[in-house]
Amino acid sequence: MEKSHLETEKIGKLMLKFAIPAIISMLVGSLYNIVDQIFIGQGVGILGNASTNVAFPISIICVALALLFGVGGASNFNLEAGAGDKEKAVHLAGNALFMLAFSGVVIGVVVLLFLDPILVLCGTTDKVMTYAADYTGITAFGIPFLILSTGSSHLIRADGSPGYSMACNLTGAIINTILDPLFIFGFDWGIKGAALATVIGQVISGLMVVFYFFKLADMRLHKGLFKPEAGIIRAIVGLGFASCINQVSMAFVQVIMNNTLRHYGAQSVYGPEIPLAVVGVVSKVNMIFISICVGISQGCQPIWGYNYGAKNYKRVEVTYKRAATICLAAGITFFILFQLMPRGIVSIFGNGTEEYFHFAERYFRIFMFFTFINAIQPMSSGFFTSIGKAFLGATVSLTRQVLFLVPLILIFPLFMGIDGVMYAGPIADLAAAIVVITFVTREIRRMRKEDGNPKAGTPLGNLN
Repeated sequence: MEKSHLETEKIGKLMLKFAIPAIISMLVGSLYNIVDQIFIGQGVGILGNASTNVAFPISIICVALALLFGVGGASNFNLEAGAGDKEKAVHLAGNALFMLAFSGVVIGVVVLLFLDPILVLCGTTDKVMTYAADYTGITAFGIPFLILSTGSSHLIRADGSPGYSMACNLTGAIINTILDPLFIFGFDWGIKGAALATVIGQVISGLMVVFYFFKLADMRLHKGLFKPEAGIIRAIVGLGFASCINQVSMAFVQVIMNNTLRHYGAQSVYGPEIPLAVVGVVSKVNMIFISICVGISQGCQPIWGYNYGAKNYKRVEVTYKRAATICLAAGITFFILFQLMPRGIVSIFGNGTEEYFHFAERYFRIFMFFTFINAIQPMSSGFFTSIGKAFLGATVSLTRQVLFLVPLILIFPLFMGIDGVMYAGPIADLAAAIVVITFVTREIRRMRKEDGNPKAGTPLGNLN
């Protein structure tokens, strides 16, 4: 059987081919939220920023479903293709596409039917409710297209077209960026205009995905492949679960965080709206950093998955080292920015009171203190998923968000007030990094033993 370029091409060249489009795609996806946040902050103010933060858990859940079926489908596709079973690989892709479309419609309908209760659950206040309902009520119509385009980007990359995957997301983001100021300021539609611009961009991206699979894809899809089969869907969910649960845990933490900020903010000099607005801004800015790390992981997924399936463990190991090095460099860069320029970063998202900027500066510097090691967790979760270790991927995904951060967010404020939320972040980050590095080191030792080379140092410092 002829070897794939994933087995023979230089790793550095493969990473450039797959990771750069994946990073750009992730960054572009982040722009939907960030651009809205900037223009809403400038045009509506603190209450507008707070409203997008309240709506943020819904967006995270949409991404969770997109990753469940998109990453799960792509990981299975590459593993089966690497093992030589092309027919099964294409069948997996067809079922993954069906589940992306189906889940998008279901979530959109649920949000529209239960809009107010969902927003209350997400931590809205009376002052923020009107803005949040306007924004979320409109963006709900774009949810099917958001899930389809985000999830399908992984399948398109697995099919060997990372450039087109990037183009789908980039086109939608550019449209959103152009329409945002036109609708918000030109037509004076305020937060409704931002929501409408987002939906239009998502629809265009979704239609580009549909065009690809029916006109451009190398994988030959036919109607029968879209019929859901329980065994295939279980396989997809099994490998997509780690990426999905990471997002679900983020949404869960965001809901806990919003309600904690609302409660303890009301007892502080800041009030409930300032912390909600600040955390919304910080979350969106941090998305840029996380998008880089997840993009690297997603770009390496075909390399990891195919070579692991082909038992080329050395290529898997070297790819991990290079990905980890890049992620650590990105983490150090963002750590410096968060420590030295918090006021300047927050100012991009609109003006506020001195209390607003004071809380923002402290939150950036304290909560985000261990940014320089945060990259390892999402990148390693993707690594384990790509090589078929779904349980380890899920465990790594849950360490920071659920195992460490949620309990600390609930306990620390009891003694420290709203400052407790800030100090919960770095402690959770450090603990999660220790757990992740332990798991990765063990897996690399196992692969080296399989290759007949039991010598193993730490995965971040002794890979050749």
